[in-house]
Amino acid sequence: MASAHGSVSHLLPPSYKRMVSAWLEEDCPNFDYGGFVVGEKAGEARLLGKSPVGLGIDFVFLYEKRGRGRERGSFFVLLVLVCLIHCVILCCIMLKYFAACFKPSLIENLLQGIVAGVPFFDEVFNQLDCTVEWHIQEGESFDPIKHCATVKGPVRKILLGERVALNTLARCSGIATKSARLLSLIHSAGHANTILAGTRKTTPGFRLVEKYGLLIGGCDPHRHDLSAMTMLKDNHIWAAGSITRAVHAAKAAGGFAVKVEVECQSEAEADEAVAAGADVVMLDNFTGEGVQVTARGLRERWRGKGREFLIEVSGGLTEENVGGFVCGDVDVVSTSSIHQGVQHVDFSLKITH
Repeated sequence: MASAHGSVSHLLPPSYKRMVSAWLEEDCPNFDYGGFVVGEKAGEARLLGKSPVGLGIDFVFLYEKRGRGRERGSFFVLLVLVCLIHCVILCCIMLKYFAACFKPSLIENLLQGIVAGVPFFDEVFNQLDCTVEWHIQEGESFDPIKHCATVKGPVRKILLGERVALNTLARCSGIATKSARLLSLIHSAGHANTILAGTRKTTPGFRLVEKYGLLIGGCDPHRHDLSAMTMLKDNHIWAAGSITRAVHAAKAAGGFAVKVEVECQSEAEADEAVAAGADVVMLDNFTGEGVQVTARGLRERWRGKGREFLIEVSGGLTEENVGGFVCGDVDVVSTSSIHQGVQHVDFSLKITH
């Protein structure tokens, strides 16, 4: 886990600041009418971590309204609050039931969100002459509703950066939360040395943020681009004529510094890849049983023959089925499910008044 050895933010290239500038320009390319309304008076806003699983329930509305019972509609708010408390009690009862079947630590992970994307959030407001004070560490989990940070500066500029900062933080935190949860499932199953990695199936223009979220969640980001590692997929192999020819060409071009990975559809293809000198063999879209049989066979056949290689498993892996694919002979499990289409962690930014 990268965060165990230093600050993950130190990995970021200088170009991420230009990326933030582009986001701000996209969100406000012309007049800021809302900013005109509030002006440049000094103010502050609280960043509140709300629903970690993206339930879409505006708990913060009740949170912000407490102590204002004399306002019109206070009875309705109180009624909603009572109903909400009953729902929470019911959920706790259900969770106790499920906790009898699953490990308590896993149930706890389902309820908490993880904060990720702090450097991007900070840079948004830095470019708008605002300051951010964090009350929670990046990578730390929280229960809603949590006062995570305080933003200070001209109200107009706080609101100007609000949506860009929240969108980035919510997406990055959702990825960190999802990836940490799946990693916890793998480790809880007794495979503490198995690497969980993402894929290159990221959002165009947003890859850096999504890969960053994977790192905060304790996962391997996998290759960042086409230059990071040579991945020979079925199309490359068909075009080259064979796995052996494709691996030799890739080794000749990339030299000793660039690893070569081969996507394999069968045990025979995996054997050919190892024989050709592949550094990583990916068992793609195998069944759980097929993975275990093939991985064991590869280890046994190539043991003591001077070929060092990693075995990666990929293809349709989720929280529900990953347990059937992980075994002692597999080094890496990669899946896009931990960063593609994940639910966001819900945050809001509320001006203090």
